Amino acid sequence: MSQNLISLDVTDEQVQGVLAALEQIEAALPDLLSMETGDRRGLMLMGPKSEVFARQTLRVLEQNPQIVPPSFDLAAAQADLAAFERLQPLMERVSRLSRRLEDSVAALGSDVMDAALDGYSHIKLSGGAHGLDELRRELGGRFKKRTAARREPEPA
Repeated sequence: MSQNLISLDVTDEQVQGVLAALEQIEAALPDLLSMETGDRRGLMLMGPKSEVFARQTLRVLEQNPQIVPPSFDLAAAQADLAAFERLQPLMERVSRLSRRLEDSVAALGSDVMDAALDGYSHIKLSGGAHGLDELRRELGGRFKKRTAARREPEPA
């Protein structure tokens, strides 16, 4: 019996609706930044512990403007913190949705592969009687490549 982790019927209308909603989100946030992976590596990130530090530091600077040099843009830092606060819940929600999409696609792929492997065993058992030997050999090529890659070279 084949596994059935998930059953979904996704219509073209649903896909188009989601794509339209994503376009609307992107249009609502046109200034979002896109960085290469390497660019992110050099950044000093603000995690939960660092967030407390950053908030307290900005608050102290706001309360003590006499120690803030003219070259330090406190207003810009406060604006960045405000934008951070607004975007954080959006990112959390989109991340949860992204994980659910990834899990659903993985489960669907697993269901399809399980069914295909089950079906392939039926082709191997009785396909010859129905003239499917050539097709079975073609399909079996997937397994030959896999076992050939595992095989260690013989000593010389």
